Amino acid sequence: EHGGIRVQVAVGGPDETGSRTVEIYSRREDAPGDGATWTRHATATLTTAPTAPQQGFDFTAWPPPGASVVEPAGLQAELAERGYEYGPAFQAVRAVWRRGDEVFAEVALPEEHREEAGRFGVHPALLEAVLNVPSVGAVAAEGDGVRQPLDWNGVVLHAVGAPALRVRLLSAGPDTVALDAADETGGPVLSAQSLTLRALTAEQLARSADPSAAQSLYVLDWTETPPAQDAAPEPTWVPVSTAEDVTVLAGREGVPPVAVMEAVGGDGEDAALDLASRVLAVVQAWLITDGLAESRLVVATRGAVPAGDGVVTDPAGSAVWGLVRAAQAENPDRIVLVDADPASADAATAVVAALARVDEPQIAVRGTALFVPRLARATGDLLPDTPSEIGAHGTVLVTGGTGSLGALAARHLVTRYGVRHLILASRRGPDAEGAEELAAELTALGAAVEITACDVSDRGQAEALLAKVPEEHPLRGVVHTAGVLDAGVIGTVTPERLARVFAPKVDAVRHLDELTRSLALDVFVVYSSVSAVFMGAGSGSYAAANAYLDGLMANRRAAGLPGLSLAWGLWEQTDGMAANTDDLVRSRMNRRGGLQAMPLTEGMELFHSALRATQSLLVPAKLDLRGVRAEAAAGGEIPHMLRGLVRPGRQTARAASTQDGELLRRLAGLQAADREKALIDLVRAQAASVLGHDGPDGVRADTAFRETGFDSLTSVELRNRLRAATGLQLPATLVFDYPNPRALARHLHTELFPDGGTAAQDVDEDRLRRVLASLPLDRFRAAGLMDALVKLAALDDGAPAVGVLDDADEERAVAELDVDDLVQLALGDN
Repeated sequence: EHGGIRVQVAVGGPDETGSRTVEIYSRREDAPGDGATWTRHATATLTTAPTAPQQGFDFTAWPPPGASVVEPAGLQAELAERGYEYGPAFQAVRAVWRRGDEVFAEVALPEEHREEAGRFGVHPALLEAVLNVPSVGAVAAEGDGVRQPLDWNGVVLHAVGAPALRVRLLSAGPDTVALDAADETGGPVLSAQSLTLRALTAEQLARSADPSAAQSLYVLDWTETPPAQDAAPEPTWVPVSTAEDVTVLAGREGVPPVAVMEAVGGDGEDAALDLASRVLAVVQAWLITDGLAESRLVVATRGAVPAGDGVVTDPAGSAVWGLVRAAQAENPDRIVLVDADPASADAATAVVAALARVDEPQIAVRGTALFVPRLARATGDLLPDTPSEIGAHGTVLVTGGTGSLGALAARHLVTRYGVRHLILASRRGPDAEGAEELAAELTALGAAVEITACDVSDRGQAEALLAKVPEEHPLRGVVHTAGVLDAGVIGTVTPERLARVFAPKVDAVRHLDELTRSLALDVFVVYSSVSAVFMGAGSGSYAAANAYLDGLMANRRAAGLPGLSLAWGLWEQTDGMAANTDDLVRSRMNRRGGLQAMPLTEGMELFHSALRATQSLLVPAKLDLRGVRAEAAAGGEIPHMLRGLVRPGRQTARAASTQDGELLRRLAGLQAADREKALIDLVRAQAASVLGHDGPDGVRADTAFRETGFDSLTSVELRNRLRAATGLQLPATLVFDYPNPRALARHLHTELFPDGGTAAQDVDEDRLRRVLASLPLDRFRAAGLMDALVKLAALDDGAPAVGVLDDADEERAVAELDVDDLVQLALGDN
């Protein structure tokens, strides 16, 4: 469920007796770098010396005489309660008997798995079943534990491929048994002189397999990157600051390859909103204005990301990063984000120089060093797990406290950290749905709870809220979970929509930050979103607001104050903000970035782990990195933010891609009707992929995209795919301008073959003529075409070559005939 494991078996050379050492190691398949630690699971000594089967027990008399039946029916349920859950193939224990110190069992593969037995020495399901036999009837005696193998001695495999086993276990001391197993005829299969078992508790099992802290918690690591060895010369560039500048630039002759917009925030109350609105106008103009497809817009901030020293000096610029990251996800290769060194005297020049040295969509410049963002495991950035003192004797404020995530956080604070004084603030307060029940639940858990109505985005209301905190229980913690979702591609975002989303995020957290800086807080945690880091397509305003929180928490941490931003991934929710995430959006998030929905309990474990972080930004998200790796192996791109986690595997050789003209060449050899059909198939296949279908059958040629399930975001994704497939510059409104696959295919045909395709056909005819001219006459004679060719050409000295038609007015030289005429004439078909 949480990824694959690389297994390494190391076999040593033979010693003087011929014995060899064997060691078995593993590590996670997505472990970073070649220096990652391997875990050693087993060591052994292996010998090829034959060992005669023990003949001390006769397995042919079965069931064993004098043994009493032990009922194994409840074994799997009892094991599941203790953390061991087995699929049907592994539920192989059929019968168990006891006789004194002996335990006997019959284990067999299910009928549908019996053919697999020949692939193994002992089928793993059978071997696991044998190891579960000691737990039958004895699980309770082990408390919460289940006995598992620790030490094997004298193991011999006598026969292979058995689909069923008769097993005898003989007690050989405390927690030790001797093991013999035979096939269904009583012939020996496996024996072990001794097998030592140990009890493993559910807690130990959970800790060893728990993916939360180790596998689902990430940091945004700014990694220094060396400049490209074949660095390009610095491109020419022009500054732009408004949408009008972009329009004027597009109208110039010789548009430069780069335009730079400097985006640095001011100190005003609405600095973040004003800056984001200004950048939004320029980005939107850049994306819709004709004539700029071959140029790149560079949005240059200054001190907006924590590269290098980890300090953010311009949180307003951080909001710009969230906004532009969303625009980049929707419009690949059109925009670049560069953060200049705050100490730089000429930021624009340094930014342009960075473009020539590194080919990345996001770059930070610090002195002469260049940094790029990569997600990395957070395990190395966590302090030891020690008991927390969060609000032990004080009050913790939870904003958005009556919402789904706020209520979840409140319960966690009370049950995990022993918080006894809570203020839950939300716009509706006690009138919110479920507020009364939540208060009763928390009170029953031993907490004093006040639920209050407050709009924290209003500074006056925020001040009044903090004034309510009793002096005997001063404020010790803030957990800000409030927010408003706003879905829409970058072209639909407006300053008004930005303001609506910024209010509960940017304004509210800025007020809480300023009003609590003088207080001795234990924690200041804000709920951000993974959309501010990557996967922001279709959520530009929300990504911008959350990126501001990321920057502000870095600013607090640099000032020596508590500050932690949690850029949450997708939650498994039936209510609240994430409840509106439909299956199509979830599917797109999973296929494009490996993002999967996270259970609520796992999320709270990540919350607990995150409080031990040494960084100001963590990304708790459930990522399917195996899927990302598989997509890359099939020829897809690894998102640049995941390149530190996913190393591309061995590539499969592929035919020429559509990007090097293969599609155009293939279409050029077809008749117009066939070209249109091929383009319809292309559109249907790409649309089906966007929608997550297995094939194009779910997308009909004459059915409107809207009826098929397309929205603005998936429409942009289809545009991007068709642009990559055809090499055409296509507008974001493509799916709305041409509302079904047939109409869209006809538009693509017109763009690809503006003259109807005749020019492309002429190229192919010229090539055919050259091929025909190069063939020896024997080839034509062997094919029976010689006589027809002689008729096509007059061989008299100086006579022109003419066709074979009798009507002189219709005679044409071979050079004037098209391909169809040439073929028909060569075959004698007039």
